[in-house]
Amino acid sequence: MKITVIGAGNMGSAFVKQLTAAGHTVSVTARNLDKAKAVAAAHPGAIAVVTDNAAADADVVVLATGYADAVTALHSVGPLTGKVVIDITNPLTADYMGLTIGHTTSAAEEIAKAVPDAKVVKGFNTVFAQVLAAGADFGSGHKVSVFLAADDASAKTSAKTLTESMGFETIDAGGLKNARYLEPLAGLNIYLGYGAGLGTGIAPTFIRKT
Repeated sequence: MKITVIGAGNMGSAFVKQLTAAGHTVSVTARNLDKAKAVAAAHPGAIAVVTDNAAADADVVVLATGYADAVTALHSVGPLTGKVVIDITNPLTADYMGLTIGHTTSAAEEIAKAVPDAKVVKGFNTVFAQVLAAGADFGSGHKVSVFLAADDASAKTSAKTLTESMGFETIDAGGLKNARYLEPLAGLNIYLGYGAGLGTGIAPTFIRKT
């Protein structure tokens, strides 16, 4: 697939690492082009591009920014008509220990309203950057799960294919409305990792009795 990653921070860099390793054609863009160039240089095969029309040739756009910057970032990369956009954001408070919206909406739903021609999929928001960068294998046969929520079935399928190409397991989390559950789950994961001192080598999943 042709993937455009928006964001050159910890999550953006981790995505570029895993996507290039999985054999995808990866472009990375950011407000600071020098940061995007540094990320691309660290992962041979990736290229840094300016934000204007950065998504023009992409099959999938990975939104790896903070929630506050998400809509501006998406509007900066050109038309998104028919594009699959994987939203990894969480609407966190300044101290990262709470959410700014919830119950009646979610970050993913608000983003979808702002880019109505795109096909938004919620995913990877429960995965720490450190986990994404290290890879899906937790040992002893355990793999990190990625929850995917979307209203468009074909977009969810594309996101599932991309996710599994990087070695992660996927869990179908239903429609985009269920991002209202996934974002608080991410909040709990952040609390456990930082507030409770469990560290960032953790990830939520569900087990199924056979």
